[in-house]
Amino acid sequence: MARYEYHHRKPPRRRLRLSHVVLVLLALLLVAYPFFEAYHINITKTELVIADLPTNLKSLKIVFLTDIHECARFPQSRVDALVNTVNGLSADLVLLGGDYADEGKDTLAFFQNLPTLHARLGVYGVLGECDREELGTDLAPLAKAMTTAGVLPLINDVAKIKVGQIYLYIAGADDVLTGQPDLSAIAGQVRADDFVIFLGHNPDLLTAALKANGSDGDNHWFDLALFGHTHGGQITLFGLPLLGQLVPTLGNRYVSGWLTENRANILISNGVGTSFFPARLFAPAQIHLITLKKK
Repeated sequence: MARYEYHHRKPPRRRLRLSHVVLVLLALLLVAYPFFEAYHINITKTELVIADLPTNLKSLKIVFLTDIHECARFPQSRVDALVNTVNGLSADLVLLGGDYADEGKDTLAFFQNLPTLHARLGVYGVLGECDREELGTDLAPLAKAMTTAGVLPLINDVAKIKVGQIYLYIAGADDVLTGQPDLSAIAGQVRADDFVIFLGHNPDLLTAALKANGSDGDNHWFDLALFGHTHGGQITLFGLPLLGQLVPTLGNRYVSGWLTENRANILISNGVGTSFFPARLFAPAQIHLITLKKK
C-alpha cells in the first residue's frame, strides 16, 4: 500500500511592499500637510524697485499682515507669538489689513489684548468685513481700542507721515462689503507726485480706486496698494481656489500675489489666519516684509 505523507506548511508571509509604504506615507502627508501649512507662517521678503521713489524712502521697511482671524483656531497665544515675530523684523512701518477676529464682537477684545507692535514710523490698520457686526455699527469703541493699542485706525482717512524732508501718505479705505468706502474722498487728499500707500482689506476696492482722482485731477494717486481678504484662496488646486467665498468679484487674477495696474504695484496677501477650518492647501500663510528700493 502506498504511503502518503502530509506536510503542514505555514502560509507564506506577505511582504509589505515598498510601494504600499509609499502610498500610506503619501496619504498621511496629504491629510497632514494642509494643517501644517495653516500653522506655519512664512515671512515673504520682497525688494520693491520703484523708479521715482523719493530718496528719503530708500530702504524703507514695511511689514504688512492681514486676516489674523483670532478665534479657537488662532488663540491669544498665537497672536502673542505673531507680534513677537513682527517686532523681530525691525520695521519702519507696520500695516494691518483687517479681519482681526472671526466675528465683529471679538475684534474689540483682540485690540484690548494685543501686545504692543513696534515700528519706527507707526502702526496703521484698516477694517475687514469680519470686524463689525453689521453696516452702521458704531465704530467709536473699536477705534478707541485700536488707538489705545498703538494702532492708528484708517477708515476712509489718510495718515501723513514725515520722513526726513518729505511726507509719506497711508490712505486707508473702509471695507467694501460691510462698510462704506469713499475712494473719491481718500484720493482727493493726495496728489500724483506724493508717495501714497493705499491700504484696504478687499481687492474689490480697486474698482472704485482706479476711477478716483487725486486733488490734482490725476488718477495715478497711489503707488503701492496692499490687500488681503482672499487668504490666497486658502484651499487651492492647480492654482485655482476651491472656496468661492474668498474669490473677489474681480476674479481669480486678484486672489494672490503681485500685480501692476495703473502704474501702481499691488499686493494681494494670503494672510495669516484661516476661515471655516484650520487648513490651507498651496496657499501658505504670509507675513510680508517689503523693502523699498530706488531704481
